[in-house]
Amino acid sequence: MASSNRYSSQSYSPSAPALPDSYGQESHPSPPRHYGQQPPYSSQHPVTNYGQSSSYGYSSVPSYGGYFPPGTHPEIIRSFQMVDKDRSGFIDERELQEALSSGYQRFSLRTIRLLMFLFKNPNESLRIGPSEFAALWNCLGQWRAIFVRFDRDRSGKIDSMELRDALFSLGYAVPPSVLQVLISKYDDGSGRRGELNFDSFVECGMIVKGLTEKFKEKDPRYTGSATLTYDTFMSMIIPFLVS
Repeated sequence: MASSNRYSSQSYSPSAPALPDSYGQESHPSPPRHYGQQPPYSSQHPVTNYGQSSSYGYSSVPSYGGYFPPGTHPEIIRSFQMVDKDRSGFIDERELQEALSSGYQRFSLRTIRLLMFLFKNPNESLRIGPSEFAALWNCLGQWRAIFVRFDRDRSGKIDSMELRDALFSLGYAVPPSVLQVLISKYDDGSGRRGELNFDSFVECGMIVKGLTEKFKEKDPRYTGSATLTYDTFMSMIIPFLVS
């Protein structure tokens, strides 16, 4: 089956928050040609809850079955240990939801399952350890900074145009028809569709980035076109639909 989609020079970006390669290793893509955008987030953008600075030393902190990366912020470690009640060194989707949610921010299980799918170690089933949790936390910090930047009216939600601009800043020139499909599945809790809270923004952004990364694997020259077998196509798409 052939799949073809022509992008602008913004299509593939190295500046989007990194997802892990092989479900656990942080992605460090080689610089693509003509894609020189700088990340839209930096130390000047305050990050709430996630992505705290890691300038608190470099001692590895053991956590039962694994270790946090050097320099992991103590708040990340505390959050993990607080929900890992059986001291197994791993947390499941419910424990991850508890760790990431707070009084003003609640992640749906649908988003949590997608995050679990993207960040878990391939050798583990439906649970993540300390290093994966730290990577996930820091990635959410970057997505939070992007969300705050493009929530221009400070409503706590972004509309379709703000979503378009946010994705474009990351290098994803999503066609209007695709953008409409993406945003139409969400509502703000009152039955109105077309606005995303942070939870929905993370899910939407992760789907766009994750599928783009999968497509890039089949398009190593960044032409915007790829030829896929039916099996490959289904294997790429289904995990993002059923996670």
